[in-house]
Amino acid sequence: MSVYRIGVLHGVNLDQLELRDPGHYGGLTLTQLEARVGRFARELGLEATFWQTNHEGEFCELLHRSREMADGLILNPGAWTHYSWAIRDALEIAGLPCVEVHLSAIDEREGWRRVSVIRELCVACVQGKGVDGYREALEILKEALAR
Repeated sequence: MSVYRIGVLHGVNLDQLELRDPGHYGGLTLTQLEARVGRFARELGLEATFWQTNHEGEFCELLHRSREMADGLILNPGAWTHYSWAIRDALEIAGLPCVEVHLSAIDEREGWRRVSVIRELCVACVQGKGVDGYREALEILKEALAR
């Protein structure tokens, strides 16, 4: 069996995690978060590649190229989750199995955060579990890819 390639895409402001409310975001830097997620992936026999951008168009371009680089995706688009129809369309074009992930429990926060324009395109949404939510997302994605 070949190793599944997982693209982990982080969106706007995720490169500033350590400056955000640790009660919601855990206090890790993006580098620390990605190191932990990379370790989770290796433990599950997956190969993770990470991308982060604060530019919506670049995020769309990454999704456009994702089929060449990944078998499945984990997306944390940050605030774009709630309103970026461009990212939603790019995800639909990518056509890869995807899990939406959020460090905080967005469905329990401000009303505007409870909207996700990408959720219906994803096999699952994991939220409010901090960095451990990424492990769960990897497990879900691995199972989806094995089907």
